Amino acid sequence: MQVVVRGRNVELTNALKEYAEKRVRKLEKFFDNLGDAQVAMNVENQSHKVEITIPVNGMILRGEESTGDMYYSVDMVVEKLEKQVEKYKGKLYKRRSYQDKAEKAAAGPAVEEDEVTEDGAVVRTKRFQVKPMPVDEAILQMNLLGHNFFVFPNAETEQVNVIYKRKDGNYGLIEPEYK
Repeated sequence: MQVVVRGRNVELTNALKEYAEKRVRKLEKFFDNLGDAQVAMNVENQSHKVEITIPVNGMILRGEESTGDMYYSVDMVVEKLEKQVEKYKGKLYKRRSYQDKAEKAAAGPAVEEDEVTEDGAVVRTKRFQVKPMPVDEAILQMNLLGHNFFVFPNAETEQVNVIYKRKDGNYGLIEPEYK
């Protein structure tokens, strides 16, 4: 696994880069085939934010943490990712048989494009590779990303669906009907 460390509004010293790489490499003990890890460090108003994104078996493991110290932020986000992995590791391995049968698309990190508009409509576009998956795998992926919704191609219906987390803790599924 390669670890790519980027910084915004922060001076990336060799010590900081090496520390982040060492801590992120701890996650290799959980999986044999981790993709390249993307570590983004950002400083805004005394807040040191670290985001880590790692593709795992066609899914994405993502975490972010913001504290007053960059080293502590790295520690906290890696700890958060370790807890996520431990929580979902059994579910991920159960899906391995499904993933071996399905076409394996190498999931790269999302590509973001910032756009400037006069009317304030679209300010950011994200593009990412998708693979067909069942609803329960989409829920797992959404939870791993820490999002409230997830857009995915449903392997069972071959349609684009949206899974979302409801306020009552359950999940909702949006399936389109074309006329």
